[in-house]
Amino acid sequence: MSKQTPLLAAANLSLIRGGRQLFSGLSFEVAAGDLVQIEGCNGAGKTSLIRILAGLSRYGFEGEVRRSAAILYLGHHSAVKDMLSPRENLAWSVSGRGQYSIEEIDQALETVGLYGYEDVPSHALSAGQHRRVNLARLFLSDCPLWLLDEPFTAIDKAGVHSLEKLFVTHVRGGGAILLTSHQALALDYPVHSLALSTAEAVV
Repeated sequence: MSKQTPLLAAANLSLIRGGRQLFSGLSFEVAAGDLVQIEGCNGAGKTSLIRILAGLSRYGFEGEVRRSAAILYLGHHSAVKDMLSPRENLAWSVSGRGQYSIEEIDQALETVGLYGYEDVPSHALSAGQHRRVNLARLFLSDCPLWLLDEPFTAIDKAGVHSLEKLFVTHVRGGGAILLTSHQALALDYPVHSLALSTAEAVV
C-alpha cells in the first residue's frame, strides 16, 4: 500500500470470537489511491474486521484504529427501510455532503438499474433490488474512504462491471477503498491484498 498520509491506520488489531482467535497483531495503513481487498476463508473475520474499521464494533477487540477521513460503509446486508421508496431511502441516509437533488438521486438509481422504481415502496422490491438501492449510495457519496462488505452480492455481470469502473474512478480521484469479496477483481488498477489467516482455537 502507498506511503502517503493514511486515511485509515490499524495498529495491533486482535479479535477473539467464540473461543477462536480470528486475527491478531494486524497492522496496516490505507492511503489515498489505495484499493485493498481483505481475503480469507469463511470465518476468518473479514466482516468483523471491516465493522471494527468502520467504528461499528467498539468492544471485544484489542488494538487501535485511526481514521483521518469521512467514511462510507456498506454492509453485507442492505440498510434499506422497507416503508420508504428508493428515492426516499437515498435522500435520508446517504453519507457525504448530505444534500442531493432529486435529479442526482434518480441518476444514481438509473445507473444501478432501478429506472422506473424510484417511487416504489421498498418492501415491494426483490433482495437484489434492495442491494442496488444500497449500492446507489456509492454514486452519490463524496466520502474519501469506502469500507465495503461483499458489494457484489446479488449483482449481475453488468452491475459488477459498473461497480468495478466506479471503484477505479474513485481511487484514481484520490479516494481509497477497502473491501471484502469472494470474487477476484478484474480491474485495470493495482489491488492490494490483506490476508487474514485461518482462525485458531484459543485454549
